[in-house]
Amino acid sequence: MLKPKVLFLCTGNSCRTQMAEGFLREIAGEQFEAISAGAEITSALDPEAVAAMWELGIDISGHQPKKVDPLLRERVSYLVTLCDRQIERTCPIFPGAIWRLTWPIEDPSSARTPDEHRVLVRRARDEIRQRVAEFVEANT
Repeated sequence: MLKPKVLFLCTGNSCRTQMAEGFLREIAGEQFEAISAGAEITSALDPEAVAAMWELGIDISGHQPKKVDPLLRERVSYLVTLCDRQIERTCPIFPGAIWRLTWPIEDPSSARTPDEHRVLVRRARDEIRQRVAEFVEANT
């Protein structure tokens, strides 16, 4: 039996979606196929996202940012956008998604200082962890 595919999508695929992918794998194990991508691509993971996940014992350091374009023709069971209002302008139409969820989580890249960025990443991490746990509970 095929596992339901969950695609986490945001603008850059360097922070929020990477954390969501890591949490889904950690919380749900092999029950879902977790992938993440960005409407636009960044060159590297956000080091604060890697550090924040490591604080909880989850290693996402091997993840790579990916652009959503190669995935547009794939069927996914769940398309989860982790976005603020910005992505509405850049988010592609994803015809292969069966269910669409929007988790409006503040983008930590909006921070003005490194300390604020650190706080926003951890706030996003904690919100994503709760939403992923609720998602798994509701869909298994």
